Amino acid sequence: MTACLAALKRALMPLICAFILAFPLSAQEVTNGPGGVLRALDKTSGQTVDIEFRAGEARSYGPLEIVMRECRYPTANPSGNAFASLQISERGKDGHIFSGWMIASAPALSALEHQRYDVWVIRCNTA
Repeated sequence: MTACLAALKRALMPLICAFILAFPLSAQEVTNGPGGVLRALDKTSGQTVDIEFRAGEARSYGPLEIVMRECRYPTANPSGNAFASLQISERGKDGHIFSGWMIASAPALSALEHQRYDVWVIRCNTA
């Protein structure tokens, strides 16, 4: 049953994210930041680390290779709801284990599914 729910979640989350990003409740202008900050959690040790990125930069955390393609934030509220386009792969495995948008205010909406690590968006850099 949980495998079925996980498969359904993986299938529906990109559609839900696309819908939310395509039809915001109130139209708001966004700005591309020059980079951003992600927080990574090692679920085994309980340790977290904040990782700074420039747009397009790749960084490693444990066996994860993380690329922040872009980071956007509301122009009128730079400390508001950031969202970042990420690609995450794991050394020794083919393909990406995550590729898409993560939203700072709703990290579970489009989350990395990994047994040991969690990664989520904290903020975009504004300068």
